[in-house]
Amino acid sequence: MQTESVIEKIVRAFDRMSGQLQTAARYILESPHEVALLSMREQARQAGVQPATMTRLAKHLGFSGYDDIRRFYADAMRNDATGFAGRVDAQARNQKLKGDLALAADMLDGAARQMAALGQSAELARMLEAVDRICDASRIYCLGLRSSYPVAWYLHYKLSLAGKEAIMLYAIAGIGADVLGHATADDTLVAVSVAPYTRQTVETADYARSCGVPVIAITDSPVSPLAQLATTALIVPTDSPSFLHTLTPAFIVAEILGALVAGRNSETSGQALTRMDRQSAALNTHLTPRHPPGRSTDNKNERP
Repeated sequence: MQTESVIEKIVRAFDRMSGQLQTAARYILESPHEVALLSMREQARQAGVQPATMTRLAKHLGFSGYDDIRRFYADAMRNDATGFAGRVDAQARNQKLKGDLALAADMLDGAARQMAALGQSAELARMLEAVDRICDASRIYCLGLRSSYPVAWYLHYKLSLAGKEAIMLYAIAGIGADVLGHATADDTLVAVSVAPYTRQTVETADYARSCGVPVIAITDSPVSPLAQLATTALIVPTDSPSFLHTLTPAFIVAEILGALVAGRNSETSGQALTRMDRQSAALNTHLTPRHPPGRSTDNKNERP
């Protein structure tokens, strides 16, 4: 059995677990190295539960004991180098064996499968739920750090173009949670983070929730720390043959959210985009083609 099978078992059973079992299960998902290398007692100490809880969790998942789970993770570490440095070594070996074109094709095939998975009815229903919240919100705070920053920024930019009051956290001088001092239950925070989860993102989302602000999470697991804080969790796959997780599905989700919000508020969006077009023209923001599309450039007598 592969480690993915252990993860799938945990995800399927997570909602039916007691609070202590959920704490232990979350530790396993978030600490694969520790699961493989540390004793069960030390893992229980780090997770904040009794050692017996780890054993109960293993049996709850259908294993004979916790050593079975540790063995699966240890095997995974032997068979698949972990961490970004280890992953780039694995990618390099695969790339050398199969060739550049094969790796590129694998990445494209994987992205296509992930896009198709996002089109399933359950995923679309959660996206529509998120759109409802964004449309109803007075302000939308967008949060994503490290590799997740571009996804959050793109959503912030698209919502701003559509006329929504979108605020990007940690965009200037590291100011983040301070801005949430003005947030209310009428607002919404959209937070983006995938494994390895950025502590500041999770802690800021937790703070927002404590202030009564609804949280929409774009994350990679239904039991990720961010998903557990969320009012609505949008789960995106991140597996990739590359050394770095893919964020293509997360970008697609952000694109869909922005488009649907704009369509729902077409009058406001139209007015906001008209103002933007006028401003862009006044500031000469965009390059204009030397020859307008459709006009021939073969006429030597044409004035430049």
